[in-house]
Amino acid sequence: MAMVEDGSSKIAVLHRMVMDKHVCPYGIKARHLLESSGFKVEDRWLRSREETDAFKREHDVATTPQTFIAGRRIGGYDDLRRHLGLKVADPKATSYTPVIALFAMTALMAGAVSHVAFGTPFTLRAAEWFVGLSMMVLALLKLQNVETFSTMFLNYDLLARRWVPYGYVYPFAEGIAGTLMVAGALNWLSIPIAFFIGSIGAVSVAYAVYVQKRELKCACVGGGSNVPLGFVSLTENLMMVGMAVWMLAGYGGHAARLVH
Repeated sequence: MAMVEDGSSKIAVLHRMVMDKHVCPYGIKARHLLESSGFKVEDRWLRSREETDAFKREHDVATTPQTFIAGRRIGGYDDLRRHLGLKVADPKATSYTPVIALFAMTALMAGAVSHVAFGTPFTLRAAEWFVGLSMMVLALLKLQNVETFSTMFLNYDLLARRWVPYGYVYPFAEGIAGTLMVAGALNWLSIPIAFFIGSIGAVSVAYAVYVQKRELKCACVGGGSNVPLGFVSLTENLMMVGMAVWMLAGYGGHAARLVH
């Protein structure tokens, strides 16, 4: 299995599962990575579970795919990335990427709707839609697994600790308030909901992070995220409070009427 160099050509041997009902996604990614790095790939398929198990016993490995270069086993997909000097993500590391992606998309959504309504994405109504759409998407992420969200929420929310069902109610309330704010309808309902859950949330986050100085994960983008509790969650709650106050003052209703 030696790597053969002929000018700039390099050869790597890749063993991966390719079966009728299963094609290993990491095997596909490993092949693409090797080819993108200038390797000619000897793609050797493991066509059955028996063949795969025999290969793993022979090489004393727990998983496939496995890459060999210059007669040396490099390992699986993550090992290959390390061998090529590429970054390997740490699944336990904290990250703001989910939040950045979410707010970037809701900003684009709000701008797109504003462009349809007014011919430009840069309007006051677009800013209002951005808050409402962000609330809707945040609620959607929580509603994917309400049980996991509510459990993580109990780590810091003061009201949920006193009344456990609030952790289940919260994402529905956030989604309803956001939808009504985007629609510019039933302000008498959306404003108190947003102000209430936003205020409780802001106080809870501030107390946990800045008073108790606890290091927790934020439940703001669902229960399975590694977003640290702090600025992001506080911003989410203050956005809801700010939007509620803005609409209560009548500015939101005025902007909504301009659409018509």
